[in-house]
Amino acid sequence: MSNRPDFSKFLAHFTTSRPPVSKKEGNPVLAFESQSAKERLISILKSKKIASSFMPWTGCHAVCFTECPWSSLLDHTESYSPYGIGFEKSFIFSRNGSPVYYVRADQYDKQEWHEHLKPFVTPFWPSYRPRTLDAKVSFSTCDYSHEREWRVPHDLPFEYKNITFIILRDYTDMAQFPKDLKDRIGREKFILMDNYRNIEKLWPVHKLE
Repeated sequence: MSNRPDFSKFLAHFTTSRPPVSKKEGNPVLAFESQSAKERLISILKSKKIASSFMPWTGCHAVCFTECPWSSLLDHTESYSPYGIGFEKSFIFSRNGSPVYYVRADQYDKQEWHEHLKPFVTPFWPSYRPRTLDAKVSFSTCDYSHEREWRVPHDLPFEYKNITFIILRDYTDMAQFPKDLKDRIGREKFILMDNYRNIEKLWPVHKLE
């Protein structure tokens, strides 16, 4: 299938400056808790590995990606950061990755999830649900379907040749980024989010706040 405005062959993992969702002992990403989103991206690139983190609801390990097309990434970065790393779907699939299962909360507990499937499960309980259904489950609103999420159920090692793109905020980030990483990865793979933001301002496809 070819690329389309609503479909991409690529997946992106965005870092964040927020503390990990799970503070559970043994969560691998707790080691990066004090780092900013940019520092976490640099750490990933230096180690050539994305550490898996504990998933809410299941406690399983996974590395998360979005398949949002570029037209949606400006909004997506507001929830995370403008720092990310992208791969082709074929690479992620070859490392046991796949799309997640968005499962209605009132169906979630009715299934005995196999240990190999559990890392991919996310409850789905959107805000537009009939409130009469809330009597059936003790679950608050949970809707991540807009992220079009994929997961790898373990740490993700990679080589620089596997990287399709790196996302940074702006030219200052690019100028200050470690030279050895730019040399080894290739400057042509770096994309600046501010460039896309400026394009949207000059030729708006989507309304920006």
